[in-house]
Amino acid sequence: TRSLTITSVDQSMFEKAQGEKVTLPCTFELSEEDEGPLDIEWVLIPADNQKKEQIIIMYAVDRVYNHYYAGLTGRMQFTNLDPRSGDGSLDILNLKASDTGTYQCKVKKAPGVQSKKIQLTVLVKPARTKCSIEGSQEIGKDVTLKCVSQEGSPLLSYDWRRVSGTQNLPATSVLNKNTGELLLKNASREYSGTYSCVATNRVGTDECSVELNVTPPVNTAGIITGAIIGTLLGLSVLCSIIFCFCKKHREKKYEKEVHHDIREDVPPPKSRSSTARSYIGSNRSSLGSMSPSNMEGYTKTPYSQVPSEDFERAPTQTPAFAPSKVAAPNLSRMGAVPVMIPAQSKDGSIV
Repeated sequence: TRSLTITSVDQSMFEKAQGEKVTLPCTFELSEEDEGPLDIEWVLIPADNQKKEQIIIMYAVDRVYNHYYAGLTGRMQFTNLDPRSGDGSLDILNLKASDTGTYQCKVKKAPGVQSKKIQLTVLVKPARTKCSIEGSQEIGKDVTLKCVSQEGSPLLSYDWRRVSGTQNLPATSVLNKNTGELLLKNASREYSGTYSCVATNRVGTDECSVELNVTPPVNTAGIITGAIIGTLLGLSVLCSIIFCFCKKHREKKYEKEVHHDIREDVPPPKSRSSTARSYIGSNRSSLGSMSPSNMEGYTKTPYSQVPSEDFERAPTQTPAFAPSKVAAPNLSRMGAVPVMIPAQSKDGSIV
């Protein structure tokens, strides 16, 4: 007795790049004995055996149901719009790395039941590949050219080639295709030029390039000497600035202390007016007690020679002394010779 048979048995593994489209085949043939309704199911078998199978799309009772698996919503469909024709293949569009897994096609038409498993691997092409140089680009030094892809499914392979010049890698170069490192030993001027790296995996390639310029060694001794001299000059200038600043600060501080210094052992100076009054008062007392015996000495020191620094007044402020009203004694009775009593005139002279 012949029953339902799945005919697509040629390919059971697919490798595709991210963003591409894949068709998972599932063709079948029905027998005359299969009289029940036709059911076609596509399920995703998880890598973890503890998890259950997930239905992603189904055809039953002449209808398509594709709302079971949100991860593929809008990106999957039956290849044939009428699976009853014997083609239950599945198209998956815009593949993602998360679509990698085992897919199973189940065809049911009572009493026949058949299934087929297909392994799908979604690979990511190499992308954002960057080239760089590590080490000193001087003659006689070892230089390493590095190449790394930021994206890309393993296994990635790297290959270097020289773009300019002879387009052949130097004889001393050592290439590691797994890490993307190209070691150039004992570099010379002839190594200068443009180098290109190609990153490759099973679904695509990506490329980057770098410019190598091998130069003579730098005179490090001269650079160090110049740096030392420059440092010393800078320190000397800085010290000079600090010294001048401190000196100026000390001078300002000294001037401030001298300006505010008050000597307590020196009495305050006398005012000119009080000195003049004391001088005039003393002379008045001497005039009142003047006698013929001391008149001679008094005339030797004129009253007009009062020190100018102690007795200076404006003409309007000079006090006018009235002539003395002291009554002269009767000198004839006393047997004495009458004398003239000095008096001060308005201009300050003695008369």
